[in-house]
Amino acid sequence: MRKSIDWGVVPGPFYTPELGIGIGVAAVGFYRPDEEQQQTPLSSLSLTGFGSSTGAFGLGYENNTFLRNDQWRFVLSGDISYRPLDYWGQGYEAGHNKHGKQSYNSRTMSFNPEILYRLQTHTYVGIGGALAYEKAAGLQNKETGSFFQSPVPLSELNIGVSLLFSYDTRDVTINPSKGQLLNVRYTDYSPELGGDNRLSVWDMQYNLYHSFNPTTLLAWDLYGRFAQGNVPWTMDGSLGDSHHLRGYYEGRYRDRNVLTTQLELRKKLNWRHGVVAWAGAGSMSPRPSDVLDGHWLPSVGVGYRFEIKKRMNLRFDYGVGQRSSGFYFQIGEAF
Repeated sequence: MRKSIDWGVVPGPFYTPELGIGIGVAAVGFYRPDEEQQQTPLSSLSLTGFGSSTGAFGLGYENNTFLRNDQWRFVLSGDISYRPLDYWGQGYEAGHNKHGKQSYNSRTMSFNPEILYRLQTHTYVGIGGALAYEKAAGLQNKETGSFFQSPVPLSELNIGVSLLFSYDTRDVTINPSKGQLLNVRYTDYSPELGGDNRLSVWDMQYNLYHSFNPTTLLAWDLYGRFAQGNVPWTMDGSLGDSHHLRGYYEGRYRDRNVLTTQLELRKKLNWRHGVVAWAGAGSMSPRPSDVLDGHWLPSVGVGYRFEIKKRMNLRFDYGVGQRSSGFYFQIGEAF
């Protein structure tokens, strides 16, 4: 028999380079689709909303459902947002030029369903879909106020089909204390599906968790995104967000191929409190073979954790990058 969802709702402030000062609200709920299957991991549903001083606002959701003693995994995520943003161009040199940015108003929508089947212990395969829409309006030069003359379309819809592979030995999927996770996603975007471009994208992430004792954990994250084909600027990989390379303006450093890594030390204090510290770096390039030889951008930071539910933290992170910083408020760990 299925019980109701156990909800927790938390509001909190944030500051990021692209959104300015804002208020976010996060609601997270845990449930079991079948109470008789206690070996199945807890399923979760998180809903987020935000508004900021720049006039930006948005809503997001993520649902992770585990069925039949974790034989099946269903993941559904997406968001819708409006954000006044800046665009520098593609590549490190463009992002590094502080006088070359353009301002625009971004309207985005994404929708990503996935379903995975367990082939054997810890190993899953599956299929998914990907829809990414972004419309840019009012693209103009920050310095002169003149409108940006761009050869690229300012409205992009890309729809793709994904193949998924996951190897997961984590003890708890929500907030692991040991184990490892390897996720590989290949997505083929095609005009035949209703999108504007033909391109392919590899998204790969590896996480490793090692506990020194019951209160101290070292976590490592390695993430890569590699795209080829007719890749529009809205589908470039980006260095700098709330999960990878915290502390940078999201979208300032973008290119077809990006690679990031970070090492985070997590320490649980008394009652529900905890702290973290991390160091990381990221690089990008137009060709996959050149990513390791690109300009590596550093990221360091500290954070505070408050356990709102068992094994589920509210996180406040302050990240510092190269001449940039950001303060993040979210439900769940960065990775």
